[in-house]
Amino acid sequence: MSELILKGVINMTSLLEKSINFGLGLFALSREKIEKIVEELVDRGEVAREDAQKMVKDLVKKGEEQKEELRKMIKDAVAETLDYMNIAKKEDIVSKEDIRNIVREEVRKVLEEMQNTKK
Repeated sequence: MSELILKGVINMTSLLEKSINFGLGLFALSREKIEKIVEELVDRGEVAREDAQKMVKDLVKKGEEQKEELRKMIKDAVAETLDYMNIAKKEDIVSKEDIRNIVREEVRKVLEEMQNTKK
């Protein structure tokens, strides 16, 4: 049941991120689209040709920064939601191998204690 909830949360996060990427402006644009828009501005005389490449670089950088900031906000919101729902994270779950090692160690300790009490 918790695995199903976790998959739902992961799907929800992916869908939310895709929706935001689609719905927001600058950072959703590809470098090629930004270059095309800037080239149109140059053609119309609204931007000097010598400033075009810097403008493209600045817009792409700003878009990447916005994308990373949004990604962090989504990650934090999902982590907060999972914490609120009290769902175990991957690092909180003990693996079968970990359990085996714990049991082996405990059995070894008990056998060791039994041998020490016989002496």
